[in-house]
Amino acid sequence: MESYTTQITVKQEHLDQLHHVNNIQYVSWVQDIAITHWEKAITEHIRNSYFWVLLQHSISYKKPAFLNDVIEVKTFIKSAKGVRSIRCVEFYNSETQTLLATSDTTWCLFNKENKKPTRITEDILNCFN
Repeated sequence: MESYTTQITVKQEHLDQLHHVNNIQYVSWVQDIAITHWEKAITEHIRNSYFWVLLQHSISYKKPAFLNDVIEVKTFIKSAKGVRSIRCVEFYNSETQTLLATSDTTWCLFNKENKKPTRITEDILNCFN
C-alpha cells in the first residue's frame, strides 16, 4: 500500500533527561502520523462514517535522536483484513538515513453510527493504493 512520509525537527520539549528524544515522544509521533495519513487519504464520506481504535502498540528503538536532528517519518499499511489493520511507522535520521525506531500498531475500524467494529471496505483500501 502507498506510504506517507513527513519530517520532524527535534525540539527541546521532545528530549528526556539523557538529552535524546523521549520514548513517549515516539509513541505520540506514531499516533500523529497515523491520523495525518488517514485524514489525507480518505474521502469526506469515509471520514464521516468510520474511526479507528488502537488495539496494540509495539515499538523498537534502534538509535537515539538529538536536539535539531531532522527525522524522516514514514508510515504504511502493512496489512488490512476484516476489522483490523496493521500500520508500520519507521523513523530515520534524514541526514544519515540511519534507522532510529520502528513501530507496528494494530487498529480496529469502527462505525461512527453504531460504535461497533466494522469490516474494512474496498473503498477504504482503495484510498491507500
